[in-house]
Amino acid sequence: MFRRKMQSVLVLSLRKQSDFIPTDRWDAVPKAEVERFIIDCMTKVGTKRTHAVSLASNLMTADYRGHYSHGMNRLDLYVNDIRTGITVSKDEPSIEKETVSTAMVCGNNVLGPVVGNFCMKLAIKKAKETGVGWVVANSSNHYGIAGYYSMLASDEGLLGMSFTNTSPLVVPTRAKEAVLGTNPISLAAPGKKGDSFVLDMATSTCALGKIELHDRKNIRIPLGWGVDSQGKMSDEPKPVLNGGGLMPLGGAEETSGYKGYGLAMMVEIFCGILGNAAYGPNIRKWKTTDRVANLGQCFIAVDPEAFGPGFSDRLDDLMNSCRRLENADDEEEVLVAGDPERQHMSMCDIRGGIPYHQRQIEYADELAEKLGVKPMKKC
Repeated sequence: MFRRKMQSVLVLSLRKQSDFIPTDRWDAVPKAEVERFIIDCMTKVGTKRTHAVSLASNLMTADYRGHYSHGMNRLDLYVNDIRTGITVSKDEPSIEKETVSTAMVCGNNVLGPVVGNFCMKLAIKKAKETGVGWVVANSSNHYGIAGYYSMLASDEGLLGMSFTNTSPLVVPTRAKEAVLGTNPISLAAPGKKGDSFVLDMATSTCALGKIELHDRKNIRIPLGWGVDSQGKMSDEPKPVLNGGGLMPLGGAEETSGYKGYGLAMMVEIFCGILGNAAYGPNIRKWKTTDRVANLGQCFIAVDPEAFGPGFSDRLDDLMNSCRRLENADDEEEVLVAGDPERQHMSMCDIRGGIPYHQRQIEYADELAEKLGVKPMKKC
């Protein structure tokens, strides 16, 4: 019975993941052990412990929710940024100016999750006092999953929104050069008994990692994922990776890719433009450390009680109305944003930890040996 239940939840949890995620060999690691390992790695290279704790919580949560591209998979990026000194850990974010409902924050080039936590907690405080809190930051860095911060607000009974700009990877509609980031959007709305709506999405058709994975497997990509250096759609990954770029959410202009382009611009306005940070093509290239990232980020908290009464009741009714819809032929049940992540978390809880593919475990072991820290202990 246990095995059947675990396999059933695993199938559900992998629904939205890449076809390349293996189900044959994956070892579970307790959540606390994942955090311990990340903290040890980061403090070993000079990260302040409080900063390492913030990062560890964010990366562990990403993996726990099934967003493996932004969890342990990104640890080397943060380690390298601290080691090279391109990101610092001696400072703290600071408020440059504020009103009762808004604030402009300088991240002082510390780790993105440290900036994100500071800003969203400030937005939450303002929302509880005035109904709305809107905080924008500059001089920040990669902050993990956007949903982590929006959920900080929803856990307090507030609507939470989180946005960040990123290195330029996306080619605007009708163009042939990448000048916008994947610029994610997240909204978390508090539901009844923890059943919250949690949207966490990029404004590109797919993540860069999916293109890289297809390239390593020597497999074609679907048309609409990326373009070559001339702005032409390609089903070959190499032209996309070598001089091309990702397409906006929606793909080609004929399939409304201009809408994803517009959403990416909206995020850029909220973050880089409003925050006086680097923006668009001015942001450093992905995985380069020739200069500081100076990312712009935006955090919003809203008290639903400042508006119509019965917010959570109506949200619960809407979500369950969608879930109860008859599914199309050969399709599984209708879900709402946040459901796939809840299914993945249930699978992790059944396993007693977060499952990682053997290659990820090997990478972590290699990093542990390189840094001289204790390897992760599996369940």
